[in-house]
Amino acid sequence: MMEKDRRTALASLAGIGLLVAGCAKNDADGAKKSEGDEDAVTANEDLMREHGVLRRILVIYREVAPKLVANPGAVDAAALAAATTLFQTFGERYHEQMLEEQHIFPIVRKAGGEAAGLVDALLAQHARGREITAYILDRTKSGRIGTGDARALAQTLTAFARMYEPHAAREDTIVFPAFKKAVGAKGYDDLGDQFEDIERRTFGGDGFDIAIDKVADIERRLGLADLNAFTAPAVT
Repeated sequence: MMEKDRRTALASLAGIGLLVAGCAKNDADGAKKSEGDEDAVTANEDLMREHGVLRRILVIYREVAPKLVANPGAVDAAALAAATTLFQTFGERYHEQMLEEQHIFPIVRKAGGEAAGLVDALLAQHARGREITAYILDRTKSGRIGTGDARALAQTLTAFARMYEPHAAREDTIVFPAFKKAVGAKGYDDLGDQFEDIERRTFGGDGFDIAIDKVADIERRLGLADLNAFTAPAVT
């Protein structure tokens, strides 16, 4: 009888040990998954990070414009062309055409509401932006900016920035939230994975990191890398 009780107790302890081990493994796997989820970038976060890169190019445009009027020869035309080429490859061909126009805008238009009412204007601005990009590249292709082109180019840079700032802001605050709501949680996650695949196929790696490195280099070349230089003066 005592031997039977001993065997029963040992079996119970073994079962408890397996249960504890299983729970510990599940907890570890759950912690690992949670840690991975924290590092994951959602679709809208990725889209808005990409807008951040494009906004840094808009800053370049706004800062370069008055310098062109004052002394076009002092502006690094090759650096300006590099900024525009980055906007074209990362902003227009990838962010706008591959993501927004092929995926996001059709979903938002079908869902209706305020965001759907913006789609036509957004598409028209995409088209106008591409015209302006082609113009800037044409005016900078020689590696220098002629005095005769400087004022018109400056006005175009400023007009482009003025157009794209409210454009990106409406997308961030109206269109992208509407897109997330329209597709639901699973669809949102699936499209986020799809967007990441498109990004890696297009750029051969993390397109955002590649673009950040490029825009930072362009800012250095144009003397715009120091954030402190943009601090507003004290109110007097």
